[in-house]
Amino acid sequence: MKVFRQLLWFLEYLALWLASLLYRLVPARRAYALGAGAASLVYPLFRERRRIAVDNILCASITDDPAEADRIARRAFGHLAGHLMEALKVGQVVTAENWREHIVFDGPAETFELLLERPDMPVMILSGHHGVWEAAVTIISFTRPMIAVARKMNNPLVERFLKKHHFRGAITIIPKKQGFAPSVLRQWKETGAAMTLVMDQHAGRKQGVIVDFMGRPASTHTSPARLHLKTGAPILAGAFIRDSAFHYRMVTDDPIRFTPTGDKDRDVADLLAEINRRLEAVIRRYPEQYLWAHKRWR
Repeated sequence: MKVFRQLLWFLEYLALWLASLLYRLVPARRAYALGAGAASLVYPLFRERRRIAVDNILCASITDDPAEADRIARRAFGHLAGHLMEALKVGQVVTAENWREHIVFDGPAETFELLLERPDMPVMILSGHHGVWEAAVTIISFTRPMIAVARKMNNPLVERFLKKHHFRGAITIIPKKQGFAPSVLRQWKETGAAMTLVMDQHAGRKQGVIVDFMGRPASTHTSPARLHLKTGAPILAGAFIRDSAFHYRMVTDDPIRFTPTGDKDRDVADLLAEINRRLEAVIRRYPEQYLWAHKRWR
């Protein structure tokens, strides 16, 4: 059984390696259009995900027109594929030397001064599956060291391949199962890193708190709130939005600095509600770049 599993791992890695070789032939400037165009063509085939996306858009009151909701869902499907394709090329175009030419800061000056001019202060950057979250991993690492929480791949060969070719720069990937161990928190504090979390997934009954998101009750992961209450690290909540090929907009608000009341459960819920409100505001500005097809509300 072990030999069979290792063979499957190797075949999966080989397929990824071959696909990577072919993808090198795609011009960087065409990557997004290639992914978005392909996703738009196959969009009608994903009936269940299409239904979920349209229902979510309507229930979130982005529009009350089913035809318009379907158009937004189709664009969102295309953006997902296009963004992932472009993210694989972002390191070829956006570098540590020129990244400021590719970013527009859309928010208070205090937020970006904190991000760029206070390397001694660890911060949290919170977003959802919105905009260009994969490309943002590379770009944020140019501003300061970055720690990101992600699911570890089952295939160790694929895991090593992604670390070598995708997550480059001053980036530390923390497996979700490891959590915020003392060594992680120590590294975060000592390096002044940006702890980056994507926090709009359904948290389940045991790990989440029910908080409104887009006008509907949603089970929300508590770890960002607990981490802030424990460390006091300021929170930057928002999204990296795609304006055009390899040109992005970091949309955020004032840093969140929450004053605890002493009631831990209430503080966690109130802080999560504020974070969700900020993420929601950006999603409503750019609904065609949000991942509506995932089961956020259950």
